[in-house]
Amino acid sequence: MPIKFEIGDVVELKKNHPCGGNTFEIMRIGMDFRIKCFTCDKQLWIERAELERRLKKHISKDEAKK
Repeated sequence: MPIKFEIGDVVELKKNHPCGGNTFEIMRIGMDFRIKCFTCDKQLWIERAELERRLKKHISKDEAKK
């Protein structure tokens, strides 16, 4: 069953981005996701299956604001 994601959620991935960051904000949801790196502000497109496979930690937008 797919994980419930919302725009604005923060995800931590197992593999680091080339800039060294591994924390991303979800910008667009669908079959493909657009995520933005918190370290370098680069936006990337990633498939849902790939994102779920690489997911280490999922923080909802409500928890991220605290």
